[in-house]
Amino acid sequence: MFSNPFGFKGRIRRTEYWLSYIIAYIYFLLLAAVTARIERVSGGGGAFFLFILPFYWFLIAQNAKRCHDRGNSGWFQIIPFYGLWMAFGESDRFVNDYGPNPKGDNFQTRC
Repeated sequence: MFSNPFGFKGRIRRTEYWLSYIIAYIYFLLLAAVTARIERVSGGGGAFFLFILPFYWFLIAQNAKRCHDRGNSGWFQIIPFYGLWMAFGESDRFVNDYGPNPKGDNFQTRC
């Protein structure tokens, strides 16, 4: 799990997808608290946006890999409400263009 969290290649299961969002949410809350304190003390702004970029890169990469697990291009993540389909939908059971099934029950051909 989380072998390549910032990469866009491969597939991930729903479990890793959900854990990604839980970790990202905790990171966001901690980042917001720390940068609010820093900006209040220093009087400057922009620290939050500097540290939020890896957060967004991580989420976009995880979304793309979950799209791959469903047998679709990573660009499908920009479709409204497709995130719900990724969060609750089953994986593509077969080996697809993006790699083997991360669950381990790989079938070579569709029946």
